[in-house]
Amino acid sequence: MVNKIEISDIGGPEVLEMVEVDPGDPGPGEARIRHTAVGLNFIDTYHRTGLYPLEMPSGLGIEAAGVVEKIGPGVTEVSPGDRIAYAGGPVGAYSQARVMPTAVLVPLPDEISDSQAAAMMIKGLTAQYLLRQTYVVKAGDTVLIHAAAGGVGLLLCQWAAHLGATVIGTVGSDEKASAARAGGCHQVIVYNRENFVERVRELTEGVGVPVVYDSVGKATWEGSLDCLRPRGLMVSFGNASGPVPAFEPGILALKGSLFVTRPTLFSYASTREELLAMSEELFDVVLSGAVKVSIRQTFPLADVAEAHRALEARETTGSTVLIP
Repeated sequence: MVNKIEISDIGGPEVLEMVEVDPGDPGPGEARIRHTAVGLNFIDTYHRTGLYPLEMPSGLGIEAAGVVEKIGPGVTEVSPGDRIAYAGGPVGAYSQARVMPTAVLVPLPDEISDSQAAAMMIKGLTAQYLLRQTYVVKAGDTVLIHAAAGGVGLLLCQWAAHLGATVIGTVGSDEKASAARAGGCHQVIVYNRENFVERVRELTEGVGVPVVYDSVGKATWEGSLDCLRPRGLMVSFGNASGPVPAFEPGILALKGSLFVTRPTLFSYASTREELLAMSEELFDVVLSGAVKVSIRQTFPLADVAEAHRALEARETTGSTVLIP
């Protein structure tokens, strides 16, 4: 028997319960994983609150690292004893052990620690598709990144700067501004006391930016559109402040024939080949030292409710890892 976190109804962090379960044996195309580190992501709060509905009762969490304990019949992707990590697949990563489909398991290089992997798979692969596929950032670009001191934000800032872009980031406090600057931001806007639209226009001499990466959602939606240059791309990939409100497509014409996309990791890493290629590029950029994985908070799995409260209160910076 192992411990796992389960929810029986949607709600606040108080609905998170620890229960004992038997993880069972893997079947064809599956492996049983003993978790050593589990990643905390904002999507976990969307599942908990019902923004992204789950069938109840349900586990929670979609990112972890660990060791393969046992494989099912016909499995060739991994072997017992292999260190692996995953980003996605069935929810339920908040557990000491579980059975997973092997198609989503990524072998870890020796130089990447389990905690690093749990902290960066979802966030790092998100940064990969945002910067390398959704909009291909190149030297000379100026990009705007909201929540620049968050887990995804810090990876985006470092990677975009590595690619030769000028990075403008928004944050909510002076402490987070320092973290963003250390993470590669060339210009940091503290939105609680500065109008980020005016500052972006000032910093770009009135031109605007070709792309905005926005994980905040409702609170920054309109302002983000106003930061874009004509034919710019609005990349809305999160809802930390609430879902983006309904809008008339005509507003995009009025603001300069803008483009809008709402991408997800699971559309970009829809095959094992895509997943492995994206992971390889992520590992390479981390191992080169160009992008550093910042684990700023760790919590025992038993304290996951406290971790959720801190994340939703925007009290965290960088990545948070749960220890089973």
